[in-house]
Amino acid sequence: MGREALCTCIWNGEKSKVKALLEPPELILRGEVRRRVPFAKMKGVKAEGDLLHFNFEGESVALQLGNAMAAKWADALLKPLPTLAKKLGIRPETTVRMIGAVDDAALSSALAEAKGLSERKGDLILARVNTPADLEAALNKAGTQLKAGVPIWFIYPKGPGHPLNENQVRETALATGIVDTKIAAVSADFSALRFVKRRS
Repeated sequence: MGREALCTCIWNGEKSKVKALLEPPELILRGEVRRRVPFAKMKGVKAEGDLLHFNFEGESVALQLGNAMAAKWADALLKPLPTLAKKLGIRPETTVRMIGAVDDAALSSALAEAKGLSERKGDLILARVNTPADLEAALNKAGTQLKAGVPIWFIYPKGPGHPLNENQVRETALATGIVDTKIAAVSADFSALRFVKRRS
């Protein structure tokens, strides 16, 4: 979603200047008020004129965003977030080829929405990788399917201090002739990059 606005925040009647950011799954306020408000804990979300109203932990909050933006933000906050399965392209008819461990609850939940899992073939490939060696092994295992146009998601640990990061995944995979098309947050611990065969 990634929306932001410089606006007035009215928190329990006190006005402050803030930078408000809609960064699912939370609203982040920076400036004179510094708060992180999870969407799931916002109650009574509504737009009234130029104000976006909601309650958070029993406190009344309004952001003065302007008529059009208040309405758009209210719609965005009230719309359910896409599931991880949907973000990854896993549907009830999808057979997923899984390379590597399923060691994350969110990933396991997403895989439960697939028709089935396979170690050999699938409509979609998910590869859980921790190291450059894991990445190379996954690319080798998936090579034939990648050449046939089957998309692959590389799922790797988030943040600094890991042997594999987003840039390494991208550089290594691009060198094999596939291109990255999407990025997704899997959970608090993992990110994913989607690649598919380059169009000729």
